[in-house]
Amino acid sequence: MTTEKIDNISVTTQANVYFDGKCVSHGITFADGTKKSVGVVLPSTLTFNTGAPEIMECVAGSCEYKLAGSDSWVKSSAGEKFSVPGNSKFDIRVTEAYHYICHFG
Repeated sequence: MTTEKIDNISVTTQANVYFDGKCVSHGITFADGTKKSVGVVLPSTLTFNTGAPEIMECVAGSCEYKLAGSDSWVKSSAGEKFSVPGNSKFDIRVTEAYHYICHFG
């Protein structure tokens, strides 16, 4: 099931803009201190580095991703998630806007 709405949060209004605007996100914080980001990756192929472990939830569009140490691209579409270990990296390939929620930790 795809997350369509997130209630009871605070939003960082200044966008995080990466890769010359190919990825734009906003940080959100829950009352318990949990942090996530919501954003969009525009058509491109990018490499992201992680600090904390991440779960990428696709809410619209699709992408292909490749985790560090893998040679295989895997498709992720709306309603699907993939996990990325902390202190790692992943490649993402997008041909249509990929809307996501990034769950940290």
